[in-house]
Amino acid sequence: MNPLLSSLQPYPFERLKQLFSTVTPNPAYAPISLGIGEPRHATPQLVLDALTKATAHLAAYPATAGLPALRESCVNWMQRRYSLKLDAATQVLPVNGSREALFAFAQTVIDPTRDAVVVCPNPFYQIYEGAALLAGAQTYYAPSDPALNFNVNWDSVPADVWAKTQLLFVCSPGNPTGAVMPLSDWEKLFSLSDKYGFVIASDECYSEIYFREEAPLGGLEAAAKLGRADFKNLVAFTSLSKRSNVPGMRSGFVAGDANILKQFLLYRTYHGSAMSGMVQAASIAAWDDEAHVVANREQYRQKFAAVTPLLEAVMDVRLPDAGFYLWAAVPGGDDVAFARDLLAQYNVTVLPGSYLARDAQGFNPGAGRIRMALVAETAECLEAAQRIVAFIQKNHS
Repeated sequence: MNPLLSSLQPYPFERLKQLFSTVTPNPAYAPISLGIGEPRHATPQLVLDALTKATAHLAAYPATAGLPALRESCVNWMQRRYSLKLDAATQVLPVNGSREALFAFAQTVIDPTRDAVVVCPNPFYQIYEGAALLAGAQTYYAPSDPALNFNVNWDSVPADVWAKTQLLFVCSPGNPTGAVMPLSDWEKLFSLSDKYGFVIASDECYSEIYFREEAPLGGLEAAAKLGRADFKNLVAFTSLSKRSNVPGMRSGFVAGDANILKQFLLYRTYHGSAMSGMVQAASIAAWDDEAHVVANREQYRQKFAAVTPLLEAVMDVRLPDAGFYLWAAVPGGDDVAFARDLLAQYNVTVLPGSYLARDAQGFNPGAGRIRMALVAETAECLEAAQRIVAFIQKNHS
């Protein structure tokens, strides 16, 4: 067996399952889960219709590069969303969701014959770490800083780490913090990439769920603003899962540096990761329509507007820049005990923040916080918030 498999850590939800194995939830309350970040709003009918009309695609193998119509749909969306003009033939590539692509991308980029380092934000989406380790690289965890709106202080990464870095994972809007990285940070990272030669993978799957009028800045958009029209050493990852409420469809695309995408396509051709023709047809329908995205975003805005003030009264929490998580400090500071006792007393599941981070530079930046995924309907999320308030008032007042 691949010896690198032994370096993988249990996924956060496996750890949560172990934590709850000895807990008996209070049967007086119906279970409510704010643990998993899985969209639960209704799938748009236009996507369902497109799927059912595309069954003829099952009679042929799909091309790894995707249908030309899908690639055109992707570049058209990038034009509308970010005012970018991309080459559909060389600068975009359909993928089976951002998770699969993020993992495969590391296998393409990393040269394990050198002393390779992959830099990850901390806390982070665990696929970054697994992808790095299985590509034969070491990981360096750059902690988010509450003083910087939970963005990473990139100046804290030592020069000797940057010198060995081959790949940097950026997540903006962030999971779990919801922070959007400012243009000044992008400028700093591009300068570091130019100096040390590493590739930047920009995970932007939460880009369409935001709470202010200004949409979150994207990585390619930042590059264009800074005169980097070739997107050198930069690839952005986006997905329909959150934007269009189709997590089971596994559809997204990557865009950016044409030279890197050429190699990524080669890897994917051998990897056997072509997207189903049916899914491609439904993806075109989704990327071409913005009305359902606006309606979806409004649902989240109304939900967060209702829930956040309740929790703000008893916790250190605030409305994030974007995404569908609340990243809250827990009274008492023990996020694991908080999650366990909340389930036992009020049958609400939340994810301990320490499970989403690693001990690095002497501390765990997720410790003392919980992630709450407000993905259910507003009434259910409100009920969960009311129970959390009651739990805190009972145990921490």
